[in-house]
Amino acid sequence: MAFVFSPEAPIAAPVVGTNDSIAVRRVYCIGRNYAAHAREMGFDPDREPPFFFLKPDNTVVPVGYDETLSLEYPTETQNYHYEAELVAVIGKSGSNIPLEQALDYVWGYAVGLDMTRRDLQMKMREMGRPWEIGKAFDRSAPLGPIHPVTHVGHFETGDIWLSVNGETKQKSNITHLIWSVAESVAYLSKFFTLEPGDLIYTGTPEGVGPVKVGDTINVGIERLGELTVKIV
Repeated sequence: MAFVFSPEAPIAAPVVGTNDSIAVRRVYCIGRNYAAHAREMGFDPDREPPFFFLKPDNTVVPVGYDETLSLEYPTETQNYHYEAELVAVIGKSGSNIPLEQALDYVWGYAVGLDMTRRDLQMKMREMGRPWEIGKAFDRSAPLGPIHPVTHVGHFETGDIWLSVNGETKQKSNITHLIWSVAESVAYLSKFFTLEPGDLIYTGTPEGVGPVKVGDTINVGIERLGELTVKIV
């Protein structure tokens, strides 16, 4: 079989300390999964079922610990926001996964950024329309090296932080997730068959805000290290 157009190579997310990579398949993002962030966005957090949105796989931009990613300020926005996130990496296929088995499907973890055209997201929200132009645009999902669970364990706790130009903007702990990693995996698997290479961006804590050209973002999670991104 011949392709009329050559297919894109998969996004290769490096595994820390090795020459191996994981091909990114789908990118699931959990909305409003920290109570304080839900409040700052104008919602009352509770334990209603989590909701998800998707980013295309090619929105992911791998970032090494030894580099500063140059991230272009996107078009059609005047309010470009950062969101620091713990990312869970799925390692085997599963659907309708029982909660008590959910963490068995997580192969590793990484530091992630869910970059957002906030003004466009809010406009779509007010109109009752999908968020894609606010969330699913090019290069909107920087991702750090993947750490295997065998090296770092699972994340029921751990500091998460983000600074802009050296000033702390987000500082919280994974314990404040409304829906844990295991609960999110189990719930999501009711609606989709999860496959190796799927990423789950697990939500962001309070303190989201805008950046401008020239700003430098540092985002990190305890046991996973820190990434550097410069807006250009």
